[in-house]
Amino acid sequence: MVAQSASPLFLREAEIRKGVELLYFGYSNLYRGTDRTLADQGLGRAHHRALYFIARQPDLTVSALLRILSITKQSLGRVLNELAERGLVESRPGTSDRRQRLLRLTEAGARLEGELFAAMKDKLSGAYARAGQSSVTGFWQVLEGLVEG
Repeated sequence: MVAQSASPLFLREAEIRKGVELLYFGYSNLYRGTDRTLADQGLGRAHHRALYFIARQPDLTVSALLRILSITKQSLGRVLNELAERGLVESRPGTSDRRQRLLRLTEAGARLEGELFAAMKDKLSGAYARAGQSSVTGFWQVLEGLVEG
């Protein structure tokens, strides 16, 4: 796919719709490989998101993960229980507050998360390389604007 330059009228509906479509199809394609790997394990995207953020922040608290993922405590509990039953995530009490549950990936969890990330990294780094540094910076700015908005 050859990237077009944005129209000087980039705030028109047609350009906004094109952006929405590109976000949708880009996201779908980015996760296509991970979805297959997850399905083989009997897991889904919610499990993947939990694995990803626990990998990024070992000893992440359950309450912090709830804030990051913006899901219900019940949904997160189901996901964490399944990951723990499969030996992918472990939890332990907090050091200063024993009621806290600190989450960490097991070796098997780290391997699976690494495999999932590698599939996304290959696709995203290729797209980054084709677009160039300034385009990546602009892309991040748009995404940050969506996160903040």
